[in-house]
Amino acid sequence: MSKQFKGISTLAQQGVMMPQESVLEVGKLRQNLYIGIPKETSFQENRIPLVPESVAVLVNNGHQILVETGAGKNANFTDSDYSEAGAKIAYSTKEVYQSDLIIKVAPPSLEELDYFKDKQSLMSILQIGMQQEGFLQRLSTKKITALAYEYLRDETDVYPVIQAMSEIVGSTSILIASELLSNTAGGKGELLGGVPGIPPTEVVILGAGTVGEYAARAALGLGANVKVFDNSIYKLRRLQRNLGSRVYTSTLNPANLLKALKTCDVAIGAILGKEGRSPVVVTEEMVSEMRFGSVIIDVSIDQGGCFETSEVTNHSNPTFRKYGVIHYCVPNIASRVARTASYALSNIFTQILLNMGEEGGMDPLLWQDHHVRCAAYLYRGTVTNKYVADICRMPFRDLNLLMATRI
Repeated sequence: MSKQFKGISTLAQQGVMMPQESVLEVGKLRQNLYIGIPKETSFQENRIPLVPESVAVLVNNGHQILVETGAGKNANFTDSDYSEAGAKIAYSTKEVYQSDLIIKVAPPSLEELDYFKDKQSLMSILQIGMQQEGFLQRLSTKKITALAYEYLRDETDVYPVIQAMSEIVGSTSILIASELLSNTAGGKGELLGGVPGIPPTEVVILGAGTVGEYAARAALGLGANVKVFDNSIYKLRRLQRNLGSRVYTSTLNPANLLKALKTCDVAIGAILGKEGRSPVVVTEEMVSEMRFGSVIIDVSIDQGGCFETSEVTNHSNPTFRKYGVIHYCVPNIASRVARTASYALSNIFTQILLNMGEEGGMDPLLWQDHHVRCAAYLYRGTVTNKYVADICRMPFRDLNLLMATRI
């Protein structure tokens, strides 16, 4: 090898041995969020997604919160509570919708969609099966990115909003039944539970999910006899394990179910359909054989109900009688205890919003957190949930692919 090439080789080796500049990781671009909380306009929706304590936490982290006047009234939060927590009070709906992120409980009405501006973000319940025609198309036209609470998952792959509301509804259903059995509500004048020397109340629960479990827990705590029916052996076994006591369980065998209904004082319907309507497991004939003055609480009424005699009622006129049986068929039972339900929702959303700010906004959060990504049904106007797309007959695009091409 010539001296010239040897010299070049030596220089190259020396270059490799010399210290090199290191590439530092670029830090996350933290973003201060501008969040709007409009007043709920949906019928008898009393909850609010963020309570004043959560607003204070978000404001202390640099985020701006704009709350429409009266938004927390039905949950017994005043405008002063929110202003003292650091929120700004808006006195017009249009002003609230100037925020970058709109967070509410019920899905926006068609009238509220007019207030949205292009490329905003929305967090709310979706209830796609109950939406009016054109709802999704109008959100899509405005290039909205939207998350549905019912699709949101946590680190254990559980649906936290559904879980929290189901726990509240299960416990509340027993308290409602207790009131309806009393003289003041026109009931039989019985105490839900039992005292020494008097046979305990008989409670039948249809469905061994979260609602059924918490209803059973509340009824057992009052001293009632509880019977739980479900076709899932896994759910029945899990319920017994979680309750820590042996309760009567059975599959939805019509003969066993009728026998239990004939002697029960309270029947709780908590069977939800996987998609669409809840299955009707109690026929009108079965209801006609129940005791006079007994109580039916049909929690699944928002999916059609699992009692054939169920008809939708509301919080103002919650009950009716058929065959002498008191029926309570109010959708959205959680709004009956709006303050507790609001705290439960706020506990979930506060951490999500804090993470959103730390990650740099909605897009980076969707990119980093696949649990939140599961809740996205619209991304910049494109439908990203297959089930929603099929119902609305709109084109579907995989969110993972859309996010991968955003860079």
